[in-house]
Amino acid sequence: MEIIKTIIDFILHIDVHLSEIIKDYRVWTYLILFIIIFAETGFVITPFLPGDSLLIAAGALIGVGDTGLNIYILAVLLILAAIMGNTVNYETGRVLGAKVFKPENKVLKLEYYTQTNIFFEKHGARAIIIGRFLPILRTIVPFVAGIGKLERTKFNSYNIIGGATWVSLFLFAGYFLGNFPFFKKNFSLIILLIIALTILPAIYAVIQNRLSKRVKNV
Repeated sequence: MEIIKTIIDFILHIDVHLSEIIKDYRVWTYLILFIIIFAETGFVITPFLPGDSLLIAAGALIGVGDTGLNIYILAVLLILAAIMGNTVNYETGRVLGAKVFKPENKVLKLEYYTQTNIFFEKHGARAIIIGRFLPILRTIVPFVAGIGKLERTKFNSYNIIGGATWVSLFLFAGYFLGNFPFFKKNFSLIILLIIALTILPAIYAVIQNRLSKRVKNV
């Protein structure tokens, strides 16, 4: 429970925590952020790590200035992290298969696999790009793509497009919005709103799937 509380606190006050990391580690912050983004997209067991909020906070802090970090260097590194992470996730899915998703598994829930399959059926290979903007699915989609043996060339193409678009959009959005007083004063609220908006489609899909199952069982 303490770990969960720590993660939630980090996400909700990510601007404060990230500011402390930059102050304490300076140039090593590049590596720290690289590892977080790589892990969030590369390991199917870490969908809880910050993604969207981390990119926005990093961009905002650099936009304000005096961090010693360069937004363009960070963008390139995090795009590489996102692309490499998805690639590792995809290859892991090809090796392990769907057997890792079990009803009793608290992390790799079977319903995650089911919902991601539905997501793939609806969007096809484009799910690789769309999934970048949806928490949890962002981590599960490349893994399921590997399980389904999606063609590597096609996966790599969508992976590069999705990774570059996702990182650039959120990182530079934070960079340009960081100087607005309203944005700085209401950062935690804005992060909550972003999380809510990005996770709503996944919640809707789960509810819709459960309702359809009930109708079939009637």
